[in-house]
Amino acid sequence: MAKLQVAIDLLTTKDALELAGKVAPYIDIIELGTPLIKSEGLAVITAMKQAFPDKLVFADFKTADAGELEADMAFKAGADYITILGATGNATIEGAVKAAKAHGRAVVVDTIGVADRVKRAQEVTALGVEFVELHAGLDEQAQPGYSIQVLIDEAARAGVPVSIAGGVNVKTIAAVKQSGVVVAVAGAAIYGAADPAAAAKELREALDAA
Repeated sequence: MAKLQVAIDLLTTKDALELAGKVAPYIDIIELGTPLIKSEGLAVITAMKQAFPDKLVFADFKTADAGELEADMAFKAGADYITILGATGNATIEGAVKAAKAHGRAVVVDTIGVADRVKRAQEVTALGVEFVELHAGLDEQAQPGYSIQVLIDEAARAGVPVSIAGGVNVKTIAAVKQSGVVVAVAGAAIYGAADPAAAAKELREALDAA
């Protein structure tokens, strides 16, 4: 069963906790976005894990160097997952995986900025990461002609555990699941909705029914 992840790209701990409280019944993984962590620091990770101990907390560090050190920081703060950039060197990813093993947690490699996401996903899976996020960032999504179908096709070809982030909504989530993902990541479709709880519930039902 594919998990549903909410990406919280808000800027305060208060707003993030409020949103998480509304959508928690429908999601499996709470992602603290990079801007949120930069704004609030490690404390937001601890606050989220304390508030929702039964949820997996995903710290979107997008680490590019000092993998073991930054992963250790995230895990000590309460994160279950940390993201390392796939565009960085293998040594950084290997360092993060070492820290993950020490804490009983996991590393996710984010492919934002990677030219060949499928190839890199296959390479880094061999390094011991939990799954690979096939990710089209906000800037890529804003480009003319962008379609999530690119990520869906890549997921179907990857042959390794992947998630998709970059345009997951109620219209696309069935195709996302059918591509074989282990996690579907929804951001603006939830936090940008007039009623985030209703949006999360609708996504959960569509994901489970697909």
